[in-house]
Amino acid sequence: MDRTAKADLVSTLNGVFAKSAVVVVAHYKGLTVAEMQKLRSQMKQAGATVQVAKNSLASIALDGTDVASIKPLLKGPTLLAYSSDPVAAAKVAVDFAKANDKLVILGGAMGTTALNPDGVKALASLPSLDELRAKIVGLVQAPATKIAQVVSAPAAKLARVFGAYATKDEAA
Repeated sequence: MDRTAKADLVSTLNGVFAKSAVVVVAHYKGLTVAEMQKLRSQMKQAGATVQVAKNSLASIALDGTDVASIKPLLKGPTLLAYSSDPVAAAKVAVDFAKANDKLVILGGAMGTTALNPDGVKALASLPSLDELRAKIVGLVQAPATKIAQVVSAPAAKLARVFGAYATKDEAA
């Protein structure tokens, strides 16, 4: 890789680190090409990305970013998983690591917060951003339907009372 390509890679990674909500670092030694492709496709479906970069270039790209705390983890054959959703990359990485013991999660960072492997697993257990949005919409809609029922109930009761008086008068 020539110098300009390295500079381009460093600037690209720097932009990625600056925009990503979470970055997960893992060792991938022993994974086959097919397993890596499977991991990449799972990450893509979740809205995350996996990238293998030379540790020295990734270390340079980390300078000046919020996730610079992962720099000590960049030793050996490491891959970087990142996403703008704070849960997506961690969830896919942890699920893949459960099924495949050759992927070893070293840690990560969420913003300025450094995460150890247990922190990444805890983050993966949280619901995704879409699931949280769905729950919020459900919570917002539930009171609205209850308000509509409460507002319409007195009118329905009045209609029943008037109906009862009308049938009473007809019977008499």
